[in-house]
Amino acid sequence: MKRAILVALLSVGSLGLTWGAYRVATPTEPELPRFVPSGALIYLEANDFSSLLGDWDKSQEKGNWLQSKSYEVFAQSRLLLRLEAASGEFSKAAGVPIGTDLLHQVAGKQTAFALYDIGKLQFLYITRLASADSMQSALWQTRSQFETRTAGGVNFFYRKDPESDREVAFAVTGGHLLLATREDLMAGALQLLAGEKAESVAQEPWWSRLVAAAGARGDLRMVLNLEKIVPSPYFRSYWIQQNITDMKQYSAAISDLTRSGKEYREERILLRKDGTHETPEGKGPAAVAEIINIVPANVGFYEAKAAPDAKECLELLTVKILAPHLGPAAPDKLAPQVQLGGGETGSASDLETRIDQPPAQNSVKGDSTAPLQAVFAKNRILAQLQLQTTERDQAGVFVRIHSVVAFRGESDWDEPAVRAALVEFVRPGFTTGQLGVGWNTVSGYSVLDGLWPLAVAVRGKYLIVSDNVPLLSSALEGVGKKPSAPAAVFAAAFDHQQERENFVTLTKLLDLGSGAPPNAGSPEFFSENIASLNFALKAVSSEKIVIHDAADRQTQTVVYTWAQ
Repeated sequence: MKRAILVALLSVGSLGLTWGAYRVATPTEPELPRFVPSGALIYLEANDFSSLLGDWDKSQEKGNWLQSKSYEVFAQSRLLLRLEAASGEFSKAAGVPIGTDLLHQVAGKQTAFALYDIGKLQFLYITRLASADSMQSALWQTRSQFETRTAGGVNFFYRKDPESDREVAFAVTGGHLLLATREDLMAGALQLLAGEKAESVAQEPWWSRLVAAAGARGDLRMVLNLEKIVPSPYFRSYWIQQNITDMKQYSAAISDLTRSGKEYREERILLRKDGTHETPEGKGPAAVAEIINIVPANVGFYEAKAAPDAKECLELLTVKILAPHLGPAAPDKLAPQVQLGGGETGSASDLETRIDQPPAQNSVKGDSTAPLQAVFAKNRILAQLQLQTTERDQAGVFVRIHSVVAFRGESDWDEPAVRAALVEFVRPGFTTGQLGVGWNTVSGYSVLDGLWPLAVAVRGKYLIVSDNVPLLSSALEGVGKKPSAPAAVFAAAFDHQQERENFVTLTKLLDLGSGAPPNAGSPEFFSENIASLNFALKAVSSEKIVIHDAADRQTQTVVYTWAQ
């Protein structure tokens, strides 16, 4: 009897070991990029697209945005109108409405979307979805209206609208649902799924190099072939950042977004084309980590940068503190008016005026800036910092913006020279004599003795200037502390929860006093459009970004913190 029990236990144990070995040896499902034909410009992949879509539908942000002025403006934008026109053409080609209902029907677990042509909206969509669920979709129910074709040993359904030349193709195979707007994309994907020899996007050199540099895939991954995207006229027209020149230096980019509790983390990598970029020396990034220590806890925004040049530092100090009204003018989007005269195009007495160069713009030049230029030229600046915060007046009506600008030099600053240079800069706008431009020294910093509370502090290698004495005093508390942040070439943060209401109040006052003509019934850009987007995202508490630079790449970490 005991022998029988022992044999039974050994058999169960052997079966368990065999099953465990089987589970370990079971191959994981191939990555979806292996089934995406080469040539994609943009690639998106979600670990669980169905869950992401469900979370968005249930979110308060979606409801707030759809009812916002921001969405009202977006709904009338040229971009959305073009997308809606294309959606109508695809709906006609497919024989079913292309919208959110169909999207929910075809949303599976791991999902990939590859865009091949931005203007023509040519794409391939692959999702892992049970065949039984795929066959419940409205698209599958209309398959009898499609032509049946074969690729990779699998039948797929194809249809083309002769009026718009839009193509729609779909297939269901091996737990995958595939949609495409080009017949060759569908055929190529099915061939790759069948294991036939065909080039996938995962085999392209730019892709291999980029994915090798990236870390673990996030809940949502985006891969960009910038070498082909940036020259596109559509990218130039609709890229909201308008930094086309900066983007030209990169060949590809990847971004992984990971959600966890109250924090969303985005890891980005941008690969440079040549790898000969000169990165700041080790002192610069380390100085950024140091200078961030002086940021007070109650500040709404800060931005730190490594190794700025002297000209950039002077411009920052001028625009943020000394003469904010002298910042760059907003670009004029209207063509200049032509003054028609008697037909004369020039004067024989004015041969020195160049007509092939723009006229010189008024700027801060002359003797008043020379002392400050000399101060910055004598001390190599390792890092610069700007920080801003807003404050309501006692009546709660007006919003004041307070700023601090700080510089971390390689050597100690000459305090008398700094104070003399600041006085020389601001004197022409204040007085013809000395009234209001003398210095009072209090608690380790100096303040002008006039009506303007310009304050300056020199603490060894730190030069700190502010238009608000309490803010400067708070910043000085962090001087000399051990860095808690990592070295970086750039670091910035925005406290949305703290600044949200003040921003809305400020923009309303600016719109009322701008004197601009009525906006033809359209929402005002700042006080209504942006303010409503600000309200829709009120649950986003803060955002932080840290950038590291190397010769061949730039890495960026962005953290979004949610209040709830």
